[in-house]
Amino acid sequence: MKGKVDIIIGAQWGDEGKGKVVDMMGSDIDVFVRYQGGANAGHTVIVEGKKIVFHLLPSGMLYPGKLCVLGNGVVLDPEQFLKELEDLHERGQDRARLVVSPSAHVVMPYHKILDRAQEAFRGKGHMIGTTGRGIGPCYVDKYARSGLRVEDLLDGDRLRESLSTILEEKNRLFTKLYGETPLPLDEVYLPALEWGKAIAPYVGDPVQILQEALDEGKRVLLEGAQATLLDIDHGTYPYVTSSSTSAAGGFTGTGLPVSSVDRVIAVVKAYTTRVGEGPMPTEDKGETGEALRVRGGEFGATTGRPRRCGWLDMVGLRYAMRLNGVNAIALTKLDVLTGMKEIQVCTAYDLNGTNTDRFNGAAHILEQCRPVYETLPGWNEDISNCTTFESLPRAARDYVEYIEKNAGVPIKLIGVGADRVQTINRGL
Repeated sequence: MKGKVDIIIGAQWGDEGKGKVVDMMGSDIDVFVRYQGGANAGHTVIVEGKKIVFHLLPSGMLYPGKLCVLGNGVVLDPEQFLKELEDLHERGQDRARLVVSPSAHVVMPYHKILDRAQEAFRGKGHMIGTTGRGIGPCYVDKYARSGLRVEDLLDGDRLRESLSTILEEKNRLFTKLYGETPLPLDEVYLPALEWGKAIAPYVGDPVQILQEALDEGKRVLLEGAQATLLDIDHGTYPYVTSSSTSAAGGFTGTGLPVSSVDRVIAVVKAYTTRVGEGPMPTEDKGETGEALRVRGGEFGATTGRPRRCGWLDMVGLRYAMRLNGVNAIALTKLDVLTGMKEIQVCTAYDLNGTNTDRFNGAAHILEQCRPVYETLPGWNEDISNCTTFESLPRAARDYVEYIEKNAGVPIKLIGVGADRVQTINRGL
């Protein structure tokens, strides 16, 4: 029997709670795969009241006997990677087998310097809002064919030769354009050599491993980072991340064939948030936005930055459903809306006096859009202990069904609290 592949993607601007959904599904999954992005992503999992934040490692690391894979589409920050492993080991939670693709590109110290320098160079009003983790510059080097891959860290002679050429170019940029101090070769080479030794035991061939897993009838879960509206091609350009965050990125980032996918599961927050710069039509800068931020704990897992908050944007959500070919929705943080007298949903945009239900990812167009809202009744009942859809208040059920109808996709999972067990499963 051929195995099955599920892809989990974020359907908004990230921070939808993908880590919790992956973790909740974990007992039924054999192989967890992270297929794009880098340490600029943060997946938060809360198990028995304990908070665990993953930046690079797949959430399946908490399950014994599982296989976790970092695919070729990931950009690996060696320091962050090794720190996460060490933290898990110290807590006795590194329970899965881990494999890293030799083709994954490596985030080097000069990428982080360049990231921060470029952002400062853009100046106020033109910043992208990057995390400063070097992700963008690393992807730039990847496509310029001047990057280092994990396999390069394993060969000391080749590593030194490559770094000599790379640093000659980077140091020119640092000194002549950005006014930065040049990096000495050994200051980069020697730590990189040690990273290679530490990472070497985890390096394997994910393409072969995943194909064999499917041949053996195993279930594979591809875990996306960030979200659809931050996709480098299909998001709110230029205020996007540097990788393919849509479901399509799961194929190039792993080597799996398109025909292997069984389902695309979109994680959707019951309201909308965004970190960093760029247009967000439903952003609320008043009391409602602050209430959502406080109740939802909306602060970045990676940077700690407060997230911009607002009502659910159905225009962007419908776009994400079509773009990704979504089969099921996992709705998170429904409990955060408890106590809201009324709940608003953006059903269309007012673009220069004309209503449109079409999402246009071009930032200069989207920033002109104003939300057109429909108002639904709220509820006051505590839903954090609800275990079935029927046990939710009528208004909460109506809200869930409203989203289902307008998105055209069934909601199979409902999060009613932060913990793994605070989830209503409707047949995911």
